[in-house]
Amino acid sequence: MTNPASVSSSNRVIVSVIGQDRVGIIAAVATILADASANILDISQSIMEEFFVMIMMVDLEKASTSFDDLRQRLARKGEEMGLRIDAQHEDVFKYMHRV
Repeated sequence: MTNPASVSSSNRVIVSVIGQDRVGIIAAVATILADASANILDISQSIMEEFFVMIMMVDLEKASTSFDDLRQRLARKGEEMGLRIDAQHEDVFKYMHRV
């Protein structure tokens, strides 16, 4: 069986954001991605009562930074804003959420 942590044949990454709703969340995440030359392919966001929930599909094919560096930048921004921001390769996400 393949170790899901080692599976990353795709350049696409799933970014998830969860936390208390506040102004500037989308802008903060999008700025980090733009600074890394990562392309946002799709975005879905909603407010569930007072909680902000967002999932983004991001293409790192032309990114100017590594996946690990980008993941750390996003996590730091999440800590700064009181949010949980996670990033994982699309293949790992699919593996973890298969039925």
